[in-house]
Amino acid sequence: QVQLVESGGGLVQAGGSLRLSCVASGRTGSIWRMGWFRQAPGKEREFVGSIMWIGGSTSYANSVKGRFTISRDDAKNTMYLQMNSLKSEDTAVYSCAAALRTDPWSWSGWGQGTQVTVSS
Repeated sequence: QVQLVESGGGLVQAGGSLRLSCVASGRTGSIWRMGWFRQAPGKEREFVGSIMWIGGSTSYANSVKGRFTISRDDAKNTMYLQMNSLKSEDTAVYSCAAALRTDPWSWSGWGQGTQVTVSS
């Protein structure tokens, strides 16, 4: 099992930046990739982006491509989400999850989430 804890959310003006963190603990050696997701009020959870734990290749949703950047620090078992040029539509609860080598197509270890609010 992997446990995840997010932090770094807050209130920011449109056009501003925030950096979220996701710290993993437990069986971190079993992580295949990690991802960021978000859920706005009244909407379904949506994929934001992901990073391969080995190699570091990333993928992003079209809605954030060019504005958001995912990175990781292996030594700290931490994944980051750098969010620039924030828009009001980025307002949501952001959560991270992990896909394990034993089940690479399922997300698990969901954190509690961190609120990001972008004021226009």
